[in-house]
Amino acid sequence: MLDTLIGKIKGKNVRIVLPEGSEPRVLEAASKLQKEGILQPILLGNPDEIINAAREYGFDIEGVKLVNPLTFEKLDEMIDLMVELRRGKVDAPTAKNMLEHTNYFGTMYVKMGYAEGLLGGATYSTADTVRPALQLIKTKPNNNIVSSCFIMVNGDERLVMGDCSINIDPSEDDIVEIALETARTARFFGIEPIMALLSYSTLGSGKGPSVDKMRKAAERLKNMKVDFTFDGEFQFDAAVSDTVSKLKAPQSPIGGKANTFIFPNIDAGNIGYKITQRLGGYEAIGPILQGLNAPINDLSRGCTSDEIYQMAIVTAIATTM
Repeated sequence: MLDTLIGKIKGKNVRIVLPEGSEPRVLEAASKLQKEGILQPILLGNPDEIINAAREYGFDIEGVKLVNPLTFEKLDEMIDLMVELRRGKVDAPTAKNMLEHTNYFGTMYVKMGYAEGLLGGATYSTADTVRPALQLIKTKPNNNIVSSCFIMVNGDERLVMGDCSINIDPSEDDIVEIALETARTARFFGIEPIMALLSYSTLGSGKGPSVDKMRKAAERLKNMKVDFTFDGEFQFDAAVSDTVSKLKAPQSPIGGKANTFIFPNIDAGNIGYKITQRLGGYEAIGPILQGLNAPINDLSRGCTSDEIYQMAIVTAIATTM
């Protein structure tokens, strides 16, 4: 799927920061990205350590930009801006200390316009990747949260699932925002969303707080007159099976053909996408973070170099959204 999208960025020198510069998996991905000319990877850390690690593991990083947070020429300017952004919550000495950590430095590097996006999480936790983004990049106008989605690919079949990695128990308001952002992401990746707001109930067959949340979120979307097909609350089988849909919701516009799924909480979302991946044989692209002012994406700490390579491309592509 990415092959059809690489043309949007190849040769345009989109700059993507990789905070874990000396990590072997990151080095392998950066080497491949640089050689193929898809984007411009920027590795953060001590340059000597990065070069030595590249030599040790046999990766050619010639031409890859290396930036040392401790000797960055615009560090004083970065500190001042960080203090301003944090509005009294951080003083200059504290900001300087925080910027010694590549997750904060990388986020500020993007904020100052030295790069278009950031991909972290090979060694940092999700919280350590998302927290600096929330504090410094912040959410887009009219967005109150950061959410995520996965693009699930199996041959020519593509599914979209959100939110599977960020919001633990999203509110009704959050579900509406997640649905809107996920539909937007789906379309960017060439998928016309047919969306089901998932539950253990289909259009009133069950009761409970979670059912109410998804039903009310669906009603809100209907009142907003959004320009994509959706329905809810829906059980998964009714969302994807024409036979079951005819029995449970014969008048529904999604008609058992849903390709985009909004989960009621992170338990359902995380379990759902991993079942799809491990038992269904789908490739999981993501998590793709949604709602930020700049593309910041998170990796699993168990990621492979191929997954880093892939997500770097996704992050770069997101700069054109």
